[in-house]
Amino acid sequence: MQCRWWMNLGLAQEIPVARDQVLKWYTWSMTILEGPSFSRYRVEITKIISIAYVVDDIFDLVGTMEELSLFTEAIKMWDLEAADSLPCFMRSCYKALYTITNEMADMAEKEHGLNPVDHLRKAWAVLFDGFMVEAKWLATDQVPSADEYLRNGVITSGVPLAFVHILFLLGHHHAVSGNAAELTDSIPPAITSASKILRLWDDMGSAKDEAQEGLDGSYRELYLMEHPAATAGDVEEHMHRLIAKGWQELNRECFSRRTFSSCFAQACLNAARMVSVMYMYDKEQRLPVLEDYMRMLLL
Repeated sequence: MQCRWWMNLGLAQEIPVARDQVLKWYTWSMTILEGPSFSRYRVEITKIISIAYVVDDIFDLVGTMEELSLFTEAIKMWDLEAADSLPCFMRSCYKALYTITNEMADMAEKEHGLNPVDHLRKAWAVLFDGFMVEAKWLATDQVPSADEYLRNGVITSGVPLAFVHILFLLGHHHAVSGNAAELTDSIPPAITSASKILRLWDDMGSAKDEAQEGLDGSYRELYLMEHPAATAGDVEEHMHRLIAKGWQELNRECFSRRTFSSCFAQACLNAARMVSVMYMYDKEQRLPVLEDYMRMLLL
C-alpha cells in the first residue's frame, strides 16, 4: 500500500535526484509506532517523512535561491494558488505536502475532536526556514559554527516535524500531560534530544547516504575547522560524548519529568534507538544492520 501510494505520487520520477527509499522511510514509522492499533498512523507518518526527504533534496540539489525563497513563502501562505508561480516540480511537491497534511489534520479531528492544521502547517514552515538557513550558508559561502549548525540541524533533521504530526495523530489526551498545542510553539527537550542524536550520527562520517550528493555541511567538518589540532578520532569521540548527553537528556525527559504519556515517550525513545541502525554504514556504503532488521520485521 505504501509503495503504491509513493509510485502514484510520481515525485521520484518528476525529480530524478530525489531519494527513492520508501521502504526505508516506512521502517522509521514501523519502529517508532509499535503495535497493530497504530497501523494507519504508520502509513500517514511515512507520507510525511517521504515528503520531508523530497523537500530536503529540492533544497540541497535542485532549487535556486530565488525558487527556494518562493517555495518557503508559499508554504507559509498555505494556499494552493500560492504555488502557481513555482517551477513544476515544486508545485507537485507543494500539492502533495498540502494534501497529505490536510488529510492528516482531518483524521485527527475525526478521531480526537481537534483539527491541528494550523500547528502542522507551522511545523512545515519551521522546517522550510531551517532549510533556507542552510541554503543561504551555502550560497554565500558562510561557514557557521559547529554549535550554530547543530542548533539548526535539530530542525532540519525532520524529527520535530514528524513528531508534531505524531503528537496530534495520537491525540492530545493520549500524547501529553497538558496542552498539546502549546508544545508546538517550541521543541520539547525530548524531541530536541532525539533530533541531536540523529543529526550527529548522520554526520559522523561513515554515515554518508549513498543516494545523496548535497553540500550542506556536517558537524564533523565544522568541528575540525574550529579545532585544527584535533584528529579524526578526537572529533568522533567528541560527537559520541554529545550523543551520550543527548541520551541522558532524553531518558530524563521520558522517565522522570513525565511531560509526555508513556505512549509518546516510547515513540521518542524508539526513534532515537533506531538512529544507529539507520546510519550504520559499512565500507561499501551499505546498511547491513538495517537490512537484517527489515527482514526481521517484514518476513
